Amino acid sequence: MAKRTDTQPTAAHAADSHDLIRVHGARVNNLKDVSIEIPKRRLTVFTGVSGSGKSSLVFGTIAAESQRLINETYSAFVQGFMPTLARPEVDVLDGLTTVITVDQQRLGADPRSTVGTATDANAMLRILFSRLGKPHIGSPQAFSFNVASVQASGAFKVDRGADRTRTVKRTFTRTGGMCTRCEGRGTVSDIDLTQLYDDSKSLSEGAFTIPGWKSDSFWTVRVYAESGLLDPDKPIRRFTKREMQDFLYREPTKVKVEGVNLTYEGLIPKIQKSFLSKDKEALQPHIREFVERAVTFTTCPDCDGSRLSEEARSSKIRKLSIADACAMQISDLAEWVRGLDDPSVAPLLAALQRTLDSFVEIGLGYLSLDRPSGTLSGGEAQRVKMIRHLGSSLTDVTYVFDEPTIGLHPHDIQRMNDLLLRLRDKGNTVLVVEHKPQTIAIADHVVDLGPGAGSAGGTVCFEGTVEGLRAGDTVTGRHLDDRAVVKETVREPTGVLEIRGATAHNLRGLDVDIPLGVLTVVTGVAGSGKSSLVHGSIPAGAEVVSVDQGAIRGSRRSNPATYTGLLDPIRKAFAKANSVKPALFSSNSEGACPTCNGAGVIYTDLAMMAGVATPCEECEGKRFQASVLDYHLGGRDISEVLAMSVTEAEEFFGAGEARTPAAHRILERLADVGLGYLSLGQPLTTLSGGERQRLKLATHMAEKGGVYVLDEPTTGLHLADVEQLLGLLDRLVDSGKSVIVVEHHQAVMAHADWIIDLGPGAGHDGGRIVFEGTPADLVAARSTLTGEHLAEYVGA
Repeated sequence: MAKRTDTQPTAAHAADSHDLIRVHGARVNNLKDVSIEIPKRRLTVFTGVSGSGKSSLVFGTIAAESQRLINETYSAFVQGFMPTLARPEVDVLDGLTTVITVDQQRLGADPRSTVGTATDANAMLRILFSRLGKPHIGSPQAFSFNVASVQASGAFKVDRGADRTRTVKRTFTRTGGMCTRCEGRGTVSDIDLTQLYDDSKSLSEGAFTIPGWKSDSFWTVRVYAESGLLDPDKPIRRFTKREMQDFLYREPTKVKVEGVNLTYEGLIPKIQKSFLSKDKEALQPHIREFVERAVTFTTCPDCDGSRLSEEARSSKIRKLSIADACAMQISDLAEWVRGLDDPSVAPLLAALQRTLDSFVEIGLGYLSLDRPSGTLSGGEAQRVKMIRHLGSSLTDVTYVFDEPTIGLHPHDIQRMNDLLLRLRDKGNTVLVVEHKPQTIAIADHVVDLGPGAGSAGGTVCFEGTVEGLRAGDTVTGRHLDDRAVVKETVREPTGVLEIRGATAHNLRGLDVDIPLGVLTVVTGVAGSGKSSLVHGSIPAGAEVVSVDQGAIRGSRRSNPATYTGLLDPIRKAFAKANSVKPALFSSNSEGACPTCNGAGVIYTDLAMMAGVATPCEECEGKRFQASVLDYHLGGRDISEVLAMSVTEAEEFFGAGEARTPAAHRILERLADVGLGYLSLGQPLTTLSGGERQRLKLATHMAEKGGVYVLDEPTTGLHLADVEQLLGLLDRLVDSGKSVIVVEHHQAVMAHADWIIDLGPGAGHDGGRIVFEGTPADLVAARSTLTGEHLAEYVGA
């Protein structure tokens, strides 16, 4: 009889030994030969001050290499259509699994992109209405605001060989759901003609008032005056009906001006192509001001902003059209879908129900599917991206999150923690870059980078448990249990900013007086109406300087020195000290290395393989001609100055031979907002959302606006840096400014002079003011969610 062996211990299987992700010799950005071992199937949180190298390790090394290796499994033909990725600078990366990255990059701001189109919820709704909607109007395309209705007919010849051809007639029809008037955008633009020209003048007298349209411009003004279609000496108001039609709306027409063939086009389509087709934020300030003055966007009267044609809105399920469904709050839409019961679409209903329930579960039930995706905050965008992963059956993959608690009220952080733990418990590795103590507390493993930022960071200061971090002598460990103290005395306001009848988004006709001359903090759960109140309701003409976390436009040639205007006084100082032109000290102008055109590197395209960027041999990566580097200021050449950190440069331009007050003032502002570790020449494309906002703040601090509006300025800030931010806010207020901050961080709330709390919930459960008063009163009352969490934080 065979002997049973199932009760005896079995030898460990070789496959079970791969339970670590090993990183050895990582040197991406500021990492200094970092070597760590990360446990798989655990929740690991990466901490450290801003700029310490967290993202370089997690995103730039681990996630980037995993994605590159996955891409290499495809054929060369397929790789040609995929983004090319270079291998990160690291000696060994072992034990990697498939990485799913959920970052803070905002969703595309295309006017046709909505929450529904970004999450596939719209696609499922379109199929649902095409199957169950009455009357039946067509396929799912008939309910899409991105598909236009098309009709076409024609004939074509088919070659049958041996001089035989046959004519075939075809008719093509496609029914789309796009509103024809607004072309699926939901809004129509109306141009104020009085802002384009002075109709009392003739073209030859310089009637145009458009920025940059000079009277002698060959390509703009003269093509109108000398086209032969218009009388250049007649005042515009005396144009005939025909002349006015040609002047404003004529289709592109070839004309000759002084023997040169040019294209004449009506003024309205020309303005639309020149200004309105571009991203408004990317325009120069004076052009943006012109566009805001000349163009008004109003809700499309034909579709009432739904983007859909009348036919698409006529088909209904239980008295609801697809436009009604998309306009509903998602938590309400989920209940409506739950009430549908039709066996013919049961799998579709189940999938749609799961998606909508995921929105509610992740704290986004207050959104609607027709919300433009470009209006979501960084935190909301990241949580929208999480939705497709919540019900996934995948296991043994690595999820990488970049501060998933951004934009979350303390009340909602526990819900986010539960989601992270659920992903881990399914057998996945979860890597989180985070600053919030509540999320650090749930980690199985902590990696603390530092000790400082930029060149002072890039090393591992601690690896181990949360208890070990708390006991350890690192910056994060020392500040992990920081608690604020509520202000005992608050500033007295110097006036009020009146908001009356605010109804933007979910606001319920709010009347509120925001005190001026003090630090006001607007709080409330995500979706309660904070941004609608602060950004959407402050009256025009209030001299408001708004600083948000939107992306900074710029190429890889843009850096903090060019963005802040710091490079101008630096170039002038170099030029004055050496008696040469300032243009020599610009890598985008006369001083650029001719071999690399001032880029510092030579890019070689290798088709489907990652392109190679090699340092320019001529300038050795310094970006300037050799002759330019012979000119010095204070013993440094221009490339050495651009390699300095803000802190070094502040000292350099503050005294001695290189003393430059104009540059020193800008550097002081950069240091004040906590960016002392940035190098002057660091590309803007490498900055985080929090760094971008602080860079904008440093730039705006020089403006004359009396009211500053900041959108979650603690985003991306380490616990140790929050105190410095509070000092900066105090300095702004003490200098006579009024500061309004939308914020969830309890330390900022406790430091406020006045708190406006919105709620009590999100979406249609919010939009009301539930508290106005001092932080001490809020803590004493404990009447709102914010009050409860603030009281717990300060230990009251």
